[in-house]
Amino acid sequence: MALITRISRLFRADLHDVLDRIEEPDVLLRQSVREMEEELAHDEQRIKMLDHEHAGMIARETGIEQSLAEIEEGLDVCFASGRDDLARSLIRRRLEAQRYLEILGSKRSGLQDTLAGLRKRVGNNRSRLESMHRKVALLPEAGIPHQAGESELSPDFSVREEDVEVVFLREQQKRRRT
Repeated sequence: MALITRISRLFRADLHDVLDRIEEPDVLLRQSVREMEEELAHDEQRIKMLDHEHAGMIARETGIEQSLAEIEEGLDVCFASGRDDLARSLIRRRLEAQRYLEILGSKRSGLQDTLAGLRKRVGNNRSRLESMHRKVALLPEAGIPHQAGESELSPDFSVREEDVEVVFLREQQKRRRT
């Protein structure tokens, strides 16, 4: 049993090593940036939709408040003319409108909280996306092949023999002149 466990560990380790060599960090980073851009665009679209819904709620509240004012005027007329039956009907409409106004107010408050949270998330995601764009800008261009295990930020310190000979000859000439 121990032999099978050891062989499966070796197989998994080799498989993970192969996967690590296949994955290219610059490609993964660019893909992450694309995904973040898509998510940000989706959130911004949702903000626009919720803003439109919020404006619609405000318009409905304004309409209901105007209806309430008209109902109040109608109640004055009904009581002045002694039409209690019509007054009861208007009072029912006023109560329904007031309850609807309360419900709209609570929904609008919840919508405002949702919008505030979404705007905060978009702001955070936008700053993270800008940071990712800066990281992508540091990557080499797509046309340059990536060498696995090679650091993009470390300079190449290798010196060719031809370079050494050229500098040696220059230094030799410089010392002969003096």
